[in-house]
Amino acid sequence: MAGNNYFFVGIGGSGMMPLAMILAGQGAEVAGSDRGLDQGRVAAKFAALRALGITLHPQDGSGVTRADQIVVASAAVEASVPDIVAADRVGARRLSRAELLSTLFNRAGTSIGVAGTSGKSTVTGMIGWILHALDREPTVMNGAVMKNFARPEAPFASALVGDGGPFVSEVDESDGSIALYNPVVAVLNNVSLDHKSLDELRALFGGFIGRAKAAVVNADDAEAAALLAAHAPATVARFSIAGAAGATHAATDIVEEPFAAAFTLVVRGAVAGRVRLNVPGRHNVANALAALAAVEAAGVPLAGAMAAIEDFKGLKRRMDLVGTAGGIGVIDDFAHNPDKIAATLDTLHAFPGRLLLLFQPHGYGPLKVMRAELVESLAARLNAEDQLVLCDPAYFGGTVSREVTSADIVADLVARGAPARHIADRAAAAEALVAAARPGDRIVVMGARDDSLSELAAQMLARVAERV
Repeated sequence: MAGNNYFFVGIGGSGMMPLAMILAGQGAEVAGSDRGLDQGRVAAKFAALRALGITLHPQDGSGVTRADQIVVASAAVEASVPDIVAADRVGARRLSRAELLSTLFNRAGTSIGVAGTSGKSTVTGMIGWILHALDREPTVMNGAVMKNFARPEAPFASALVGDGGPFVSEVDESDGSIALYNPVVAVLNNVSLDHKSLDELRALFGGFIGRAKAAVVNADDAEAAALLAAHAPATVARFSIAGAAGATHAATDIVEEPFAAAFTLVVRGAVAGRVRLNVPGRHNVANALAALAAVEAAGVPLAGAMAAIEDFKGLKRRMDLVGTAGGIGVIDDFAHNPDKIAATLDTLHAFPGRLLLLFQPHGYGPLKVMRAELVESLAARLNAEDQLVLCDPAYFGGTVSREVTSADIVADLVARGAPARHIADRAAAAEALVAAARPGDRIVVMGARDDSLSELAAQMLARVAERV
C-alpha cells in the first residue's frame, strides 16, 4: 500500500475506521471526512485518527482535489455527498469499502473470514488475539474495539496491523459484499434476519463457505448447518454447545458467571481440557468454539489456542460493564437484532436483578425487515418487572423511509403484554430509566451504528451515582 493515496468518505464508521488504520499502518497516505466530525460527535475517535497521521477534512468536497486519490466509501454513502461529487469532477478512482478490503483479504496467504448475522466481531477478536498471542503476526480487521489491543494512547483498537501473517476479518452480508471474499478459512456463526431476506442470505452465506478451503460452521443453527451440507469444502469443522450430532468441536459442562464462562472442550470425541473465558454467556462459549476451530484449521496447535483464549478480554460495547453505583450496574451493549438481543437478555437473566433496557434501533429500514422477529425476541424474554424503553432510531442524515418506527415496535410489544414504552427523545428515555433504577438493577444501553451510545452509557452511570 505504500505510496498510494486514499481518501475515506465516512472514515469514522465502524467498518471504515479500522480499514483506514490498516492502510495507514502499511504505509499508505490516508485522509478522510465524516459527517460525525462535522457534527461534533465522538471527538475522541477523530483525535485518535489524527494521532495516526491521518488528515481529516470537512465532508464538503474540499479534501478530494486530485485524480491520483483513491476515494473509498461504504454502501451507505450517497452519490450526492460532496466528496463523491468532487471525486467524479476531478476523475479520482472510486472504490467501495468492500472492494478495497476484499482485495487486501484475498491477497493474504492465510485469510480467515468470519460471517453470520451475530457474533462476527467477537469471533474475529478471539481469533486475532489467539494468533497475536502465539506470535503469528496477524492483521485484524474488526468492527469493534478489541480490549486486548486498546491502550490509553490508542483507545479505538478495532484494527491490528501485522507483519505478513494471517489476515482476519469479519465480512458483511448486509450489502451483499460478502460475495467478494475468497477465504482460506470461512467461519459461519448463524443465519437469521437482519438486513436481507433468508433466501438472499442463503445464497450469500452458501457461496462464502463454498469458496473456502476450510469451513467452520455452527451445527446448532439449522440454516447454517443446511448450507454446509449443500456447500461443504474439503475440510469442515462443526461446533456445538447443544450436543448436535456430528459436531467436531463441542462444549460440555458449561458454567456461567456474571462476566465469565467456563466449559469442557471436546474435539472429535476426545476431551481436550477445561477452558475459562473472561466474557459471559453461552453465546460466547459458542463464539470461542468457532474461534478455536478456525485457528486449528489455519494450522495453530489447539493447546496453545486454548491457553490464549482465556486471556481474551472481550470487545467494547459487547456486554461491556461501564461501572456500578449504589448497587446498580450500567452495561453498554451492541445488541440490535433478534439474535443479539436474545443472547444479551438470556445471559443477564441467568442472574438476579431487573433489567432496565434503553434500545435505540439502528435504522428505520432494519425495523421494517425484522419487525416480527424483533418483537418476538423481546416479548419472549422480558420479565414482568423489567422495563424496556425504545427511543427513535439512529439517524444521521440522508434519504430514509420511515414506514416502521419505534412506536410501532412498542405497540406490538404492549399488545403482547411486554413492559415497553416509547420515549422519542433519547436523553429523556435515559433519564426515565435512571429515575426508575434501584439497587440490584442492571441498566443496559443497546443499539448499533452510533458510537455516542457509549457516551450515553457513561453519562447514565454518572447520573445514577449522583442520585444514589
